[in-house]
Amino acid sequence: MAYIYEGKTTTEAIEKGLKELKVSKSQVEVKVLESEDKRSFFSILTPRVVKVELILKDKEKVEKESVTKKSIKKEPSEKSIETAMTAVEDFLKKFVSKLPGTEFTYNVRLDDNKNILVDMDSSDRGYLIGYRGEVLNSLQQLLNNIANKDTDEKTRVLLNIGGYKEKREKDLQDLADKIAGTVIKTKKSITLEPMTSYERKIIHTKLQENPKVFTHSIGEEPNRRLVVSLKK
Repeated sequence: MAYIYEGKTTTEAIEKGLKELKVSKSQVEVKVLESEDKRSFFSILTPRVVKVELILKDKEKVEKESVTKKSIKKEPSEKSIETAMTAVEDFLKKFVSKLPGTEFTYNVRLDDNKNILVDMDSSDRGYLIGYRGEVLNSLQQLLNNIANKDTDEKTRVLLNIGGYKEKREKDLQDLADKIAGTVIKTKKSITLEPMTSYERKIIHTKLQENPKVFTHSIGEEPNRRLVVSLKK
């Protein structure tokens, strides 16, 4: 069964539908029929109406998706981790050799959760980080692909360049507080720009401390966004 709901924002329309149907977001498929992003310059004075279609999933499908998500993660063996670390280190050696004239250092180690941590730095780290960490995130994805090639035992690789992630985390936490203050003051939800799951988690975790707001995500990767709303 499919149902159509309207709201001033996508979030409002979805929340209205979930409340009326008395279901959680995992129990429906969401299709945006009319987005708030499609308004023209000449329509800014007209009332904003966003339409979404909520399609109820079969109970069997919901249960199957839940089981699948739980079974996806498989703890890597010691041998698998060792192989992954060797692959990452071999790649980094070749990577450094392709950057003559640039001071470049890196360190590869395991954390307590058996994640591979790669700390890198360079005399010109800016181009390795990119705008808001875009290059860093791409390089981290590449390292994960290299570490987990031809194996189901996924070992996670976390990359940091010149302490960028610590600075970015502090910036995102400050942004979270600022956004929460605006939501509380205006009583209107705010949809942030697309972020990585890592960045969304930082903001979500920070705002869990705030009893007046809550967060949820909308959209699909890589354009998934975090929405901050006022608790009723």
